[in-house]
This record gives sequence, C-alpha cells and structure tokens, in this order.
Amino acid sequence: MNFPLITDPFFYLIAVPAVLLLGVSKSGFGAGFGSLAVPLMALAVTVPQAAAILMPVLLLMDLLGLATFRNHVDRALLRLMVPFALVGVVLGAVLFKLLDAQVVAAIVGGFTLLFLAQQMFFKPKPHGPPPPRWQGALLLMTSGFTSFIAHAGGPPVNAYVMRLKMPPLLFTGTLAYLFFFINLAKWLPYAWLGLLDLRNLATSVVLLPLAPLGVWLGVRLARRIRPDLFYRLIRLGMFLTGSKLLWDGLA
Repeated sequence: MNFPLITDPFFYLIAVPAVLLLGVSKSGFGAGFGSLAVPLMALAVTVPQAAAILMPVLLLMDLLGLATFRNHVDRALLRLMVPFALVGVVLGAVLFKLLDAQVVAAIVGGFTLLFLAQQMFFKPKPHGPPPPRWQGALLLMTSGFTSFIAHAGGPPVNAYVMRLKMPPLLFTGTLAYLFFFINLAKWLPYAWLGLLDLRNLATSVVLLPLAPLGVWLGVRLARRIRPDLFYRLIRLGMFLTGSKLLWDGLA
C-alpha cells in the first residue's frame, strides 16, 4: 500500500535539519534550539501540520532521553513542575482553535525574548535565593501552553530552571523527563483536533530514523561541553527562537 506521505523535496530540505536540531535539543541543550523545529518546518507546511508530524518523532526522542538520563534527574523538582505544565497543555488544547497561528507565534516569540532579556540583564545573585514558586508555576504553565501550540515549550521553562544553577547533565535530564510527560499528554488532544491523520503519520515514519542521530549528537555535546558555554548556547537558542517566532507573527 502506498502511504500518502509528503513528497515535496523542499519539505525534506527543511525537515531534516529541523529534526536533527530537535534531537540535539532534546538530549543536550535543554530545548533551547528545539523550539525552532516547528517554525522551520512551517516554511514548507502549516504550523499545526508541522507540530503533528513531529509528535511521533518527539515520542521516540523522549524515550531515548529517558534511557540516557535516567540517573540524572531531580525527581523532587520534577514532581513540582509536571502539574503546572499539564495545566498549560489543557489551556493550549482548549484555545487551539480560537487563536490565530500568527498571534501565537508573536506571543511565544515576544515572551521568549523577554525571558532572555531577564536572564542577561537581571541576573540572579550568585548566592541568592531560587525564583519564587509562583513565578515557576507561571513559566511552567506558559511552557505547557506553547509546547502544545508549536512544541516551543523550552524557552519559558529554561528561564525558570536556569536560575536554579543545576549542573548541565542534571539540567538536561530533568527537562527530558518533564517534556516526556508534556508530550505524552498532547497525544489525545491532537487526535481530538484531527491532526494525527495518515498523511502526517506516514511522513513522521520517514523522519523517525533521524531521531536517534540527533539525540546521539546532543548526548555527545552535553557530556563534553563546559557549563558556561552550555548556557551561552541555550541563550543563543532562545534568541534565535524568539526572533524567528516574533518575525513570523509580525510578518
């Protein structure tokens, strides 16, 4: 049987680096770069279709991330973060059909750049207290919401977790587990919205072999990179993500 997958060469020219970037992000750079995957793919397909195509790819990457970082996770922090993030997922599912895609892109991009500015110009004191719980709750709900809309949940949660000054491997492992639960919660709403059709799923199957390659690249980088460079790259990813999304929203 011939699957009705996407055959446009331009789509794969964009999708292949987007999936590799997502894999590197999932395993090595705390989702800073991965938030660019949907905006990049949206150059060839719509934002909802790009998000739907990436769902099976994300599931495989999440499972690989859980296996890789099973010994590097802050379980107490995870128990605090997951419920708030899931509230954001529910809000995203409810509002999905009411929000224009360009409005969502502009909102996500604007908040991402604001989070980055906060990190760069209002840095926490070296021995200062962690961010208040209400701030973490708000950022995590924002992360769940933007993750549902465009798999762009990395920047808001980065803005919170980076202030906890965690070692790179613990940072990456905890976020890997967090986004496993977020992405798992998105399957039923995506099916309910009619996004998981045969064409999108067949295209996902073609892209699946790139998932372990991207994760492998990310793991190697995460284990070898210096902490200061690690966080600079996350900030660079946040800047690129925010700029691209804001440009898409205002164009």
